[in-house]
Amino acid sequence: MTEATRETMEADLVIVGAGPAGLACAMRLAQIKEEGKLADATILLLEKASYVGAHAISGAVIDPRGLEELFGDFLAHGCPVEGPVAGDDLYFLTEGGKLRFPFLPPMLKNHGNYVASLHKVTKWMAEKVEEAGIDVLPGFPGQELLYEGDRVVGVRTGDRGLDKEGEPKASYEPGVDIRAPIVILAEGARGSLTKELVNRLGLDAGRNPQIYATGVKEVWEVPEERLPVGGVIHTLGWPLASEQYGGGFVYGMRDRALSLGFVVALDARNPFNDPHGLTQDWKRHPLLRGLLDGGKLLNYGAKTIPEGGYFSVPRPATDGCLLIGDTAGFLNAARLKGIHLGIKTGMLAAETAAEALEADDPSGERLGRYEQRVEESWVGAELRSVRNFRQGFSGGLWKGMIHTGLVLATGGRGLKEKLPLQPDHTHMMKLEELRAAGRPAAPPERAFDGKLTFDKLTEVYASETTHEENQPSHLHVADTSICATRCREEYGNPCQHFCPASVYEMVPDEGTGGIRLQVNFTNCVHCKTCDIMDPYEIITWVPPEGGGGPNYVNL
Repeated sequence: MTEATRETMEADLVIVGAGPAGLACAMRLAQIKEEGKLADATILLLEKASYVGAHAISGAVIDPRGLEELFGDFLAHGCPVEGPVAGDDLYFLTEGGKLRFPFLPPMLKNHGNYVASLHKVTKWMAEKVEEAGIDVLPGFPGQELLYEGDRVVGVRTGDRGLDKEGEPKASYEPGVDIRAPIVILAEGARGSLTKELVNRLGLDAGRNPQIYATGVKEVWEVPEERLPVGGVIHTLGWPLASEQYGGGFVYGMRDRALSLGFVVALDARNPFNDPHGLTQDWKRHPLLRGLLDGGKLLNYGAKTIPEGGYFSVPRPATDGCLLIGDTAGFLNAARLKGIHLGIKTGMLAAETAAEALEADDPSGERLGRYEQRVEESWVGAELRSVRNFRQGFSGGLWKGMIHTGLVLATGGRGLKEKLPLQPDHTHMMKLEELRAAGRPAAPPERAFDGKLTFDKLTEVYASETTHEENQPSHLHVADTSICATRCREEYGNPCQHFCPASVYEMVPDEGTGGIRLQVNFTNCVHCKTCDIMDPYEIITWVPPEGGGGPNYVNL
């Protein structure tokens, strides 16, 4: 196949990613069409999963503000939430004990919010979008942005039917070039197109770098109701060291199900930082053991969470392109919430894009009104009010909690107007530094009982992850010789630990007698932790063949 045989389609607007932000954007555009504008506009919504919701994962306690603005009475329209929050508890854990906080910080009060499965909510939103007349195309990942100079003019979808060497099989179908005046990126955290666009155009100039956490989540069925539907528990402390940011959650769902997970910051100094392993440690705590005893694991998943906040949002508009939701970093780490912000920024992007199409002007100047809209909306106000929250935890848990009090007292400022951040991977200590500090220079040994705790491969099975094996790996390692030599010596191959799906494995190299990196890409749950934490920045995550990946039922 040659580029000359690649099909080209014309559209007026393309949205890449059918998470809550992309779906809200599409729904708002449909509403604008119903109002009599953009009557003949062709709007396409691309999604890399086999169906909308298959890759959707979140805690999730949803602030309903965005859903209310988009749908009105969203419950009357059938939005499948589990139930309203029925109670809040916050515990500080020690290895064998717990201390219940006598009061909740304002940002963790969830009265009026709803426990939900993002999988179910996005499936429902997609149905509403399609009923409104927008074309939703699952199984079509955005593989490349199309440019004229530095102007985005469309997106290329992924090829199908390539073998491991990248050669066409009998089933080969080249991706389609969809040309459109406006492309809206809603890829979620660390989107591959967004990463390339931000780097190419310097959209993060003058901004803090984005920082992330990895959230590992499980859904369990327990013998009887251990937590009321809508019950909410959050935990701090054990098994995390005081220098590392993160914590756990348990939410009560219907049908005796519990949604639980553990969130681990990726600015860890320990090269053996293992979000999955820490989640299994956390479940051994008496509090969790009591909730899960006699139950069974139903579902597993993982995702990265953009935590940098207000100062880490890149310029979200450029010629022909807008960034929305987690793609741009619109998430409130203090509240542990981003779904409502994704929905609202999707709506604001839709309104801005509609005006640009009506004016036949997709320039960065015209689309730049989106950033102004965000700033003037409740999104901007909410993020400004905690603009230095996450930075305060760079010095550890206790300093961070003290600084949080200052942030609340000063309307988000804290100690100074803009606290800096450094990229996550730059914090990782080398093995020699660990030894010099008197810290273990080897990963902790963990045993899994198969009842309460599970190894990574068992968890991947519970995620229902599938990829066609005879296709190119979607995890690109620029120089694998670094893995076998320098990384092994300097960091002990941290990819084996930070990946929550056993994708990266150091195995004997029969040719050299040493070791080599084996990339088990078919295990990948699309969290993108590797793209963020690799200390040499040589791992790049891109979408696999359309439809591949996890099937996040209930997550």
